[in-house]
Amino acid sequence: MLIGPYQFSGKAVLAPMAGVTDRPFRAVCRAQGAAAVTGEMVSADTSLYASDKTVHRLDMSGEPGPRIVQIVGSDPAQMADAARVNVERGAHIVDINMGCPAKKVCKRAAGSALLADEPLVARILDAVVAAVDVPVTLKIRTGTSPEYRNAVAVARIAQAAGVKALAVHGRTRSERFAGYAEFDTIARVRDAIDIPLLANGDIDSPERAAAVLRQTGADAIMIGRAAQGDPWIFKRIEHFLRTGELPAEPTQQQRAAVVADHIKQIYSFYGEGRGVRIARKHIGWYSGAHRNAAAFRATVNRMDCASDQLAAVARFFAGDTSAPWSDEQQRMNVA
Repeated sequence: MLIGPYQFSGKAVLAPMAGVTDRPFRAVCRAQGAAAVTGEMVSADTSLYASDKTVHRLDMSGEPGPRIVQIVGSDPAQMADAARVNVERGAHIVDINMGCPAKKVCKRAAGSALLADEPLVARILDAVVAAVDVPVTLKIRTGTSPEYRNAVAVARIAQAAGVKALAVHGRTRSERFAGYAEFDTIARVRDAIDIPLLANGDIDSPERAAAVLRQTGADAIMIGRAAQGDPWIFKRIEHFLRTGELPAEPTQQQRAAVVADHIKQIYSFYGEGRGVRIARKHIGWYSGAHRNAAAFRATVNRMDCASDQLAAVARFFAGDTSAPWSDEQQRMNVA
């Protein structure tokens, strides 16, 4: 897949997710085989860029290229200005969010709400593409509702504006994340445009990734929620697409090492106090499929000390049966 001057060797990329795809998580996913990663979406209002939250969202220091920033907004001039500012700050690709279904975004007529106004879509894309000399990409949904799927029309607008790649989530704005993603609309988008196309939505296994690529004709697939707690999914998908076989799963020790490294990066990035709180959700995702996960999460969520949290993670993934969250220990406590 070629986006502007940037060639991506793999077909599985990390979707931008607010509150999730920060610099530590991007590093982990990249190390586990993600062909590309995108930062959390940031507002087109550059007056907010000095806030602590946005400073962290825009922090790409030390990351290899291409560095991709996603912006969200509804004013063409403001979006163009945001694109210029982010390129000046080191972005190699600017992605435009027209897919977020969150109420707080849509009530500002941004995100997936923009799909209801195709002329405004065109003005935003024209303004941003004209404002920067780096590739501009776009992420959308299939439409505003199942009764109004206009992804094909928006895709044609994007290509005409000079957008270099398009990602499509197989749900409409009104569906949010309910039900199942559909890919027939994405296949029709593929027939309508020549630029690289990425399919997104409910892709949670190598087999599913291969099936979606066949069904849609997309150049790549985009993984979002399935990567939460499972960054190894990228390596599994790439191996399966190359060989037709499922690779060996990481050992428990290998998983534990990745989890510990990720948590340490969170502490370093945010500081211990905030880092401990942010790490909780990732620890919850990592532990979700394990025995005693609920009791373990309850224990970790009461911890405010980084060293205690990290030690608990090490004990949990080592299968420590003397730990307070283990079935055996709980039986002993009851006895």
